[in-house]
Amino acid sequence: MTPVQRFRTSATAALALAGTLALFGAGTAHAADPHVAPGGNFDLSVWELQEPVGSPGHPTTIPSSRLQGPDGYQDDYFYTDTRDGAMTFWAPEKGVTTPNSHYARSELREMNRDGSAADWSLSGNHRLSATLRVVSVTSNVCVGQIHLGSGGTSTKPLVELYYHANGDIVVGTENSPAGGQTLHTVGNVSKGKTWTYSIAVSNGNTLDVTVNGSTTHYPIADSFKQYKQYFKAGSYNQSSSDSTTNGARVAFYGLTVSHSS
Repeated sequence: MTPVQRFRTSATAALALAGTLALFGAGTAHAADPHVAPGGNFDLSVWELQEPVGSPGHPTTIPSSRLQGPDGYQDDYFYTDTRDGAMTFWAPEKGVTTPNSHYARSELREMNRDGSAADWSLSGNHRLSATLRVVSVTSNVCVGQIHLGSGGTSTKPLVELYYHANGDIVVGTENSPAGGQTLHTVGNVSKGKTWTYSIAVSNGNTLDVTVNGSTTHYPIADSFKQYKQYFKAGSYNQSSSDSTTNGARVAFYGLTVSHSS
């Protein structure tokens, strides 16, 4: 049995999710194929992958060109669950981190289709939507975010969506580019259960966060207006230790991004 196979979800969980649909970037729905890489079920032409391995401060990055298609990239940290077709992210508590974080991640970073890094203005309307379940988590895990891009020196997110071990789903809105985060509990879902979210910017001045159909709104402070933005999604673990077996495993059944003026 390979390391990837050992991490597959149980048959019981798979049966419960047998009817789950994976949503492609075009917005149409198809049954997920458990026998292909994540790129065979998801439009990964607008993402690159950051993994919890590499050299200190320099996590390994897998470009979009290697992620795409049914024979695209997968490993122990990013793979298709062979029982239900989920695009699965594994981030242990011990792993290589980015220079500005203490926590490991297996996470997608938004890109443009020409291979350049996404870096969009807050003006207009922008939405990240997902269907997912948290398979395991030690403390809490960030499963989606809007991150600051160019326009200044801040390396903070604009907003992060967390799932806690007790099932609470919490939105963290950044107070300013200098830091400080306000937390808002927006739902509760038992671990292992499927749920949906969307994180959106409306008309450049409002954050709309929807969890299982319920939407909350948060104003965007003027201090963020100078910054461009980009989406991230996956398993950004929020706890660290010397353990390579404890961590956060997150399975996605749908993931789409949309932008409009």
